[in-house]
Amino acid sequence: MARSNPEARNFLKGIAFLSPWLIGFLVFMLLPIGLSLYYSLCDYSILKPPVWCGVDNYRLLFHDSLFWQVMRNTFYYAGLSLPLGLVATLGAALLLNRRVPGQSIFRTIIFLPSLVPFVASALVWMWIYNQKLGLLNAVIRIFYVPLNALLRLLHLHQHSPIQPPWIVDANWIIPALVLMSIWGMGNQVVIYLAGLQDVPRELYEAADLDGANAFHRMWHVTLPMISPVIFFNLVTTMIWVLQVYDVPFIMSAGTGGPNHASYLMTMYLYDNGFFYLKMGYASAIAWIQLMIILAMTGLAFWTSRNWVHYQGK
Repeated sequence: MARSNPEARNFLKGIAFLSPWLIGFLVFMLLPIGLSLYYSLCDYSILKPPVWCGVDNYRLLFHDSLFWQVMRNTFYYAGLSLPLGLVATLGAALLLNRRVPGQSIFRTIIFLPSLVPFVASALVWMWIYNQKLGLLNAVIRIFYVPLNALLRLLHLHQHSPIQPPWIVDANWIIPALVLMSIWGMGNQVVIYLAGLQDVPRELYEAADLDGANAFHRMWHVTLPMISPVIFFNLVTTMIWVLQVYDVPFIMSAGTGGPNHASYLMTMYLYDNGFFYLKMGYASAIAWIQLMIILAMTGLAFWTSRNWVHYQGK
């Protein structure tokens, strides 16, 4: 008993120090999660008490054509943004990891866009994407001939390649959002740089002795050694692209763009919950979104056994 009393006191002290976080977690995280699950099974309009309706909200969702369009838009955005973002950030990190004059300046330039608030950056990109006066179309007009050939190859020649209607055309708005998302890639680049600088130099020296060229060094040394970092960026970026909201909302003025082409899942969730006051329906969308994210994350963890290599294993 003499031994247990100090241990009990230390345990209570630890709980006391953790209590602010525990209370915050219970009140602001666990309780809302439980309530959202309950509301997803209710007809709840916020203004009236929830009425139990079972799985009716989920049944209505599966017959909601707009919901399926929102799903397609979300996966289209994620399918473009995720791989292009990973390749672009890794490529930028590999370039910035080389010792060149002005290295710190280039790193600062790459990181700065990630510090710009989403609202400010969205407004800037709305001007950049302006069909007639935007900076991007001004640059495109300079390279009119090669771009025209590329668009004809991709069967997109029905639009004038001189002035692509970036955010006012259903075929262009998602690629425009993807391009903007890659612009703010500074945080991922910094994480890649930290991983690249942790690769032992001895491995590169051993590869040079074996006659490996630059491609072989990158494929057999660099990528396996930073595969945990790649996996971390993959998971975090996947979670982000599947629930992106602010930039598409601002750039489409909350309408989802032409023909709802940029109407993503989180936007549909928000509109149902706070615009149409269908909180039960919105909660059902939130839980489907959560299940999709968990499934994709679980798939990433399951496949990571084949390509993620941790040091010491």
